[in-house]
Amino acid sequence: MADETVSATALTDLPSRQSFFKPHRIVLMAIAAVFVFCVVWFMRWEWVPKYSGALAYGVGVTLLMLFTTSILGFFLAVPIGLVQVTGPWPLKFLAKGFCTIIRGTPLLLQLWLLYYGLGSLFPQFPEIRNSFLWPYLRESWPYGVAALTISFAAYEGEVMRGAFAGVPPGELEAARAYGMSRFTLFRRIWLPRAVYRALPTLNGETVLQLKSTPLVATITVIDAYAVISKVRQATYLTYEPLLLLALIYLCLTAILVVAFRYFESKIPSRGA
Repeated sequence: MADETVSATALTDLPSRQSFFKPHRIVLMAIAAVFVFCVVWFMRWEWVPKYSGALAYGVGVTLLMLFTTSILGFFLAVPIGLVQVTGPWPLKFLAKGFCTIIRGTPLLLQLWLLYYGLGSLFPQFPEIRNSFLWPYLRESWPYGVAALTISFAAYEGEVMRGAFAGVPPGELEAARAYGMSRFTLFRRIWLPRAVYRALPTLNGETVLQLKSTPLVATITVIDAYAVISKVRQATYLTYEPLLLLALIYLCLTAILVVAFRYFESKIPSRGA
């Protein structure tokens, strides 16, 4: 009975079809249609087929940077958040200091310190130049991955700290009374409940991570932004390439939001 009441309330909260045809919304849709018409009809787009391959490659690099750094950053954020809740004070202090420093400094500065600072020191050591790591360390993308991963871990580490602390203690006490070991309790109760609580914020952080990826173009990584910059230099066009880039990021953001909402709907929310 309660579930039926909730469902009925949710249905009544949904906007009706008539609400989409109110005067102010009709005006906004008309303005948007005129804008799209002007963009398509009056601007130059003949360069798109020529650079479509490069654009597809750049979008692929952007997505690879996004998913790689988000996954690695999340795996780092879990222990960073957990140690701030349960760890001894030295580890708690280190985790808190890491989050404070990374979140308090610009990502571009961190990226340049890694690439132009640390990256310029490696060639001075023959041991590194002769090692199997040198073919990778001489490239720019490892430093972009490292900077974006560290940034995501710092921001999401604070989110996971609040998520771990927000899990009701009664659930953890019940698991201990049931006889679960500490690792089993963490794997089956604490971590899933914390991830569920952090999922909406994780959605926002992932979108912000997507919008941070163009910074890797400043260290010669060829992503979508770098490709558009080359298009602008080759065609002497300003607005058309930038509008296409904005459309690409809007589409990627919409896909991320829809994907996270799908996962949220598949996770049971009872007692959340």
